[in-house]
Amino acid sequence: MTLTRRRSLHGSLAAALVLSALGGCAHGPQSAPADTVPPPPTVASAPEPVAEVASTAVVVTPETLLAQGVKEYQSAQYQQAELDLKSALQMGLAKPADVALANKHLAFIFCTSKREAMCLAAFKAARAADPKFALTKAEAGHPMWGPVYRRSLSKKK
Repeated sequence: MTLTRRRSLHGSLAAALVLSALGGCAHGPQSAPADTVPPPPTVASAPEPVAEVASTAVVVTPETLLAQGVKEYQSAQYQQAELDLKSALQMGLAKPADVALANKHLAFIFCTSKREAMCLAAFKAARAADPKFALTKAEAGHPMWGPVYRRSLSKKK
């Protein structure tokens, strides 16, 4: 054997030993034995339909609409306040004082939006629902609804 051939065999043998020590990395990925092959990926199933949630719905009562309408009025959300106060009245508030309160706030909204006839009617409806209904001194002195309120107190129609 020639010296060149010997070196070539010796180099090949050395390379084989190194590769064998490294676990055969140079030969690419080794296939796993048949019994250790991972199963194919599973297809995710459709989610289960969500059952209807029982008893979590908020029940809207006339009283909750009244409270919401007053709060909206105080926050200067007059359009939404008007809708909620009217809805509370239409649903049927149980207490005369609540009917008067809803009408009072509607009267304030009507007067400030220059709907004077509606303002007058709302004050009269408040008084009809609760004969004890009266504005406070400060409310009665308001320049926009005070005069309309005073007219609502007169016996004239």
